[in-house]
Amino acid sequence: MSTEKVKVYDAENMVVGRLGAKAAKAAILGDNVVIVNAEKAIITGNRRSVINAFKEKHNIRTSYNPRKGPFHERRPDKMVRKMLRGMLPWPTPKGKAAYKRIKVYIGVPKQYADSEKIVLDGAKYSSLKQKFITVGDLSHELGWRNPEVA
Repeated sequence: MSTEKVKVYDAENMVVGRLGAKAAKAAILGDNVVIVNAEKAIITGNRRSVINAFKEKHNIRTSYNPRKGPFHERRPDKMVRKMLRGMLPWPTPKGKAAYKRIKVYIGVPKQYADSEKIVLDGAKYSSLKQKFITVGDLSHELGWRNPEVA
């Protein structure tokens, strides 16, 4: 069922949920999915409320042994990949196989620099009136520090 077809999505100025729905569907159908510029993807909503919601989620730990998790990602590429996992039928073998076909990168790696990138018109963020925050800014607010990526 797995075709060696690779779909490269450019996440710059795209709403994560809309991009993720298309990428998850392609992965379920057997395509290898690559998402580049994950730190430039957008989460819509009021900046403060989005940050507070994610900070609240990060404070959730088990009461008997907090070292056992659950663990929440701070890196933008891992955050986007985890969001995509929620759009897959995760506990099933089909969902796990699709999740393995998804790769998410910060920036654009050399092997995908020349490839044609898919830009979804419906997922592109166009309205300047609506409030939003980028995944990179959210990661920075949650404590992710990386000098290479601004």
